[in-house]
Amino acid sequence: MKHLVLLGGEFVHVHLLVRLAQHARQVPLPFRVTLIAPHPQLLEAAMLPALVAGHKTAEQCSVALHSLLHASGVNYVQGGVCHVDLARKVVVVGRGEPALSFGYDALSVDTEPVMDRDLMERTIPGAREHALFLRPGSAFPALWNRLLELAARQPLRIAVIGAETAGVELAFALIERLPQCSVTLVCGGVTPAANHPEAVQQRVLRRLKDCGITVLPQTCSAIAAGHIVLDQVTHLACDAPVLTLAAQTAPWLASSGLALNELGLIAVNEFQQSTSHPQVFAARGVAGPGAGLDVVHAASNLAMNLFAALSGLGLQAYKPRATGLNFVSCGGRYAMASWGRCSFEGRWVAYWKDWASRRLMARIKARP
Repeated sequence: MKHLVLLGGEFVHVHLLVRLAQHARQVPLPFRVTLIAPHPQLLEAAMLPALVAGHKTAEQCSVALHSLLHASGVNYVQGGVCHVDLARKVVVVGRGEPALSFGYDALSVDTEPVMDRDLMERTIPGAREHALFLRPGSAFPALWNRLLELAARQPLRIAVIGAETAGVELAFALIERLPQCSVTLVCGGVTPAANHPEAVQQRVLRRLKDCGITVLPQTCSAIAAGHIVLDQVTHLACDAPVLTLAAQTAPWLASSGLALNELGLIAVNEFQQSTSHPQVFAARGVAGPGAGLDVVHAASNLAMNLFAALSGLGLQAYKPRATGLNFVSCGGRYAMASWGRCSFEGRWVAYWKDWASRRLMARIKARP
């Protein structure tokens, strides 16, 4: 039987498991499937601010994959990818002796965003020793619990480093959950929520001011015990620096030989297929603040094309929406959203965002 290997257990692959389980209920799968992921559960990144703010529990923000794996007949291997040999079509997992190797006929990649600790240390000396890393998101809840314990003993000076959506949402959640602490957003020379339309950026700036969050335009150039350094000159007192900067290319991916795009992700064509290695697929068109609303469509298309690739059939093009709905959580059960050039805010937007996330989670939890 041909072998399909799924690298990563993020939302596209989880919805792919749902499709495989639906197929397996009717007829056995015509190929073997192996899922390789560090954890047998999915943490919904869009719900992380609600977890930090205290509106959600860790269980409400995550999905255990055991029932889906059992229903679909997919073999699960816990671990991280060490190397992919494209010439031999082999995935090497872990760094133990001997390492585990899996040959594949088709490979699909949907891995969790990572922050390269070595790169961060070179860019921001002291980051590895003193900073909390938002990514991988699956590890952040444990770090958050430690920060909560520390905040219960004394007011903290918290610096959120990075002003894209993840950093802005975390800053709002922190000031809501820990009002006795001071929260500073270090923007690195960009406007908060710069990946949103200008109207949303202006709304976010007003909300940051209203919530008492200090916004600094400087760049964090170093981190030390008790302070961070801004623009290599100014020292800012800080008890807990949290890095929310953009994710980097995973080390195995950077050295894989796969063609990458300008963001360091796998370059794919309209079939979600690698432009350099046709046996490799990767989800596209579902990154960004409103990713959850397009993930089901992307997963359905990916499932069809993986079936087709393993069966020698023609592939179907995937067409992501030109305009998406994008949210920004702003604490206090308040949120903002944009659709094209239109923007809006309020508690009703927060309810809408929460409803969309809960609906997405329910689609998985309701179907083994």
